[in-house]
Amino acid sequence: LVGQGILQALQDNILYEDKGLIVINKPAGLAVHGGSGVNFGVIEAMRQLRPECDQLELVHRLDRDTSGCLMIAKKRSMLRHLHAALRGDGVTKCYMALVKGRWPATTRRVQAPLQKNNLRSGERMVEVSAEGKESLTEFRVLQRFGDLATLVEARPVTGRTHQIRVHARHAGHPIAGDPKYGADDFTQAIRELGGKRMFLHAFSLSVELADGSRLQVEAQPGALWNKTLERLGSHE
Repeated sequence: LVGQGILQALQDNILYEDKGLIVINKPAGLAVHGGSGVNFGVIEAMRQLRPECDQLELVHRLDRDTSGCLMIAKKRSMLRHLHAALRGDGVTKCYMALVKGRWPATTRRVQAPLQKNNLRSGERMVEVSAEGKESLTEFRVLQRFGDLATLVEARPVTGRTHQIRVHARHAGHPIAGDPKYGADDFTQAIRELGGKRMFLHAFSLSVELADGSRLQVEAQPGALWNKTLERLGSHE
């Protein structure tokens, strides 16, 4: 059973709900589902919160350390509709990421094929490889913090595992607090400002619903994120 504190946090983080769909602002550090050493995740907790909904399913995933907009279907028909929308152009996702160094205004797209490799430990690592699947992320500078860091918007055009994280590193600007693809010195510098998390957040989601209307949802990244960026700003 999932503890009351986590259930309450998820209930408070519901951004949108109708008869077929729930969108939550997933906290950083919470897996989307149980397994591999994790007793439970968002989906198990939501099933406990909504026992009357017997068809709750994750529509897509977010990495455990990533926060932000996560869709959960309440009906099979909605799940099928959203899976089709994700395969086409029916869903637009925008992320914010705090990356190392000065992201150049000229780097607007990172196009690098990605391949999944499973390590002996069972961990999944993704790397840029000519044999990988075609992958494209569009980036835009939102705010600069001297030469130390840049806040960027990232829009994944394709939807590969760890795509934004690997593309940011490939561009030479790894994400703060990224345990797999980050830069230890940069992560440490951000941690010293109180930033004890991975700085990748799915802040907006635009999705075409089954009736043809468009749902636009935004999620705030939270107090720790905001405070860290404030401190970064005063350090410039």
